[in-house]
Amino acid sequence: MGILIGLERVSHEWPGKPVLVDQSMGIDEGDRIGVVGRNGDGKSTLLRIAGHLLEPDAGSVTWRGNLTVGCLGQGDSLDDDSTVGRAVVGDVPHYVWASDARIRRIVDELIGDLDWDAPVGELSGGQRRRCDLARLLAGDYDVLLMDEPTNHLDLRAIEWLADHLRTRWPEGQGALIVVTHDRWFLDEVCERMWEVHDRRIEPFEGGYSAYVQQRVERDCQAAATEERRQNTLRKELNWLSHGAQARSSKPKFRIDAARALIANDPPLRNPLELRRLAVSRLGKQVIEMDRVTFAYPDATPIVEGLDWLIGPGDRYGILGANGAGKSTLLRLMTGRLAPTAGTVKIGASVRFGWMSQHLDALSQKEDWRVLEVLARYRRSYVVGGKEQSPTQLAEGLGFEQRELQSFVRDLSGGQRRRLALLCVILDEPNVLVLDEPGNDLDTDMLAVMEDLLDGWPGTLLLVSHDRYLMERVTDDQFALVDGRVRHVPGGVDEYLRLLEEYAEGADERPVSAPHAGATPKPSGLTNVERRELKKRFDAVGRRLEKVQGAPDELRARMAEVSATDYAALMDAQAELDRALSEIDDLESEWLELSDELGIE
Repeated sequence: MGILIGLERVSHEWPGKPVLVDQSMGIDEGDRIGVVGRNGDGKSTLLRIAGHLLEPDAGSVTWRGNLTVGCLGQGDSLDDDSTVGRAVVGDVPHYVWASDARIRRIVDELIGDLDWDAPVGELSGGQRRRCDLARLLAGDYDVLLMDEPTNHLDLRAIEWLADHLRTRWPEGQGALIVVTHDRWFLDEVCERMWEVHDRRIEPFEGGYSAYVQQRVERDCQAAATEERRQNTLRKELNWLSHGAQARSSKPKFRIDAARALIANDPPLRNPLELRRLAVSRLGKQVIEMDRVTFAYPDATPIVEGLDWLIGPGDRYGILGANGAGKSTLLRLMTGRLAPTAGTVKIGASVRFGWMSQHLDALSQKEDWRVLEVLARYRRSYVVGGKEQSPTQLAEGLGFEQRELQSFVRDLSGGQRRRLALLCVILDEPNVLVLDEPGNDLDTDMLAVMEDLLDGWPGTLLLVSHDRYLMERVTDDQFALVDGRVRHVPGGVDEYLRLLEEYAEGADERPVSAPHAGATPKPSGLTNVERRELKKRFDAVGRRLEKVQGAPDELRARMAEVSATDYAALMDAQAELDRALSEIDDLESEWLELSDELGIE
């Protein structure tokens, strides 16, 4: 197991904020590393430095010779004028990449719903993100550096991505470094963790759960050490302060020891805290939906004939694929959108606290300062028996005093989401409606939010692709599939099984990726026949992938045969002919099957 990337005494500082100071780390072959830390502490900076995308202020980064590194940043550099296909596979001929089962699967899973010939510039932000992820995974790299790869992916795609990364390289080969707030994903994929905090990188063994356990143990040890140090400090300071005359006669080494204790007082990590404020009284009736149907003009209904009664204290999570209509369902439930048919009754005492996926409440305050936003609320709140102002509560959420003067437009994604959540809580609602609240939040802030929601006494409605958050804070989960809302007592696992059943029953998705945006031609096949053909098609593709390199190997071996050994040369030529004939037969069969399946 050799080292692939080495960071030697690396330091880097953004204007007014050092994020890494004198850090040395190594990335070995076979490593699967998850990177966590608070927003702004340098996780993305670390990835960019390791990927030679950013030159550190000090120190060096070395790569092993001939190393190939693929990077996924938070933004993409895709050409707006390029097509989806060209952005993903470049100039590789269609027949070459289409015969690669790995690439076909990547395209199928991530961008199978996109038009292969559509310009990248016409895609939505989420579609571009999936296109960029497909580009990265389709490449052949020794190391992958991925910054928030689960953004804009639904639960099914996240599960597929985790499985792909687990099996992408043989054990002990390749390397992965991933920054993500998705804790389930970290546990599934990573075998080591790096925490970036206080300008340093702290390593931990195991996935996210093991990291949390080790961090608690280390914090307990640090607290005990700090308590002993404080006791010593008090004694030294007491001894040192016994008057100027006494101080002049004290041994110099004792004075130096006391000063060292003061000088070495370590900075504590900025604690995050979000305690529950008062909640308005909630009556018996919260939300009652009676035969509700909703459809946008000329579109399939998002919900049809829905009956749903939501009572006080109910904690429901709503699952569904991207585009299934989860946010629309929330708007129907809260009266923000009128149903096409049916009625929605909302209790008279209901006070909604709404946190939208796109933070709509803050989007109209881009030119406000954080202090101006907080000034809209009461001057003080009683939290945990103490009276606190909104600015003190904001500081408890990690905002520094100087950041309270910042404009909303200048806040990072995580800061905006923290501010939006605080504003929701300051309104003292009794029904919380959270649409993807975990986006842009680091793992520490997610834990803080979960602690708050654990003790939430009102009604909670949550939409999230973060299965860890979903299963932690909701009591029941419901799936929105094909216009129906179904209870899934088994949680996310049952929902994913439900999707598989729908896929097998309907079988309407493109069965292959050789032209991902193309619509299969009508073939007259039954679902059973189509599935059998698809299995043969995939099997032929896998076999073709395995044997395609054989002719080159046989030619190389043939070149080593003595020119005077005619029998050996004849045997080698016959073996080469058989390999070429097998490839020709497989390619013919692959084309015939693609025609039968109606794939252009």
